[in-house]
Amino acid sequence: MKICVTSQGDTLDAMVDPRFGRAPYFLLVDTDTMAFEAMVNTAVQAPGGVGIAAAKQVMDAGVGAVLTGNCGPNAFRTLAAGGARVYTGVSGSVRQAVEAFRSGGMTPDSQASADSHSGMDQQA
Repeated sequence: MKICVTSQGDTLDAMVDPRFGRAPYFLLVDTDTMAFEAMVNTAVQAPGGVGIAAAKQVMDAGVGAVLTGNCGPNAFRTLAAGGARVYTGVSGSVRQAVEAFRSGGMTPDSQASADSHSGMDQQA
């Protein structure tokens, strides 16, 4: 399965970014092989609509799940509508997050974990 992990860097050893829409990178990881692609979040600097734009970018990449620290309501709805499961409260390195996901140690969320615009004032 191809999943997306929000990341502060472009390697598997980078830390998971606690924000979905404002994460600098999305690491697209094949959970079977651990092969990955680092994708720059093209919406990160936008003044508004970041969650929806970031979610569309991720869904266009064909992922089945998103691992992140927090996800706002607009992004969550967009991801869910596209068929992706969202897992929040994720921390540590991207590699650790993927390994936890692969081991079945995560439960998908049923709703957003953050309010709208909550990532604007947080620093990575």
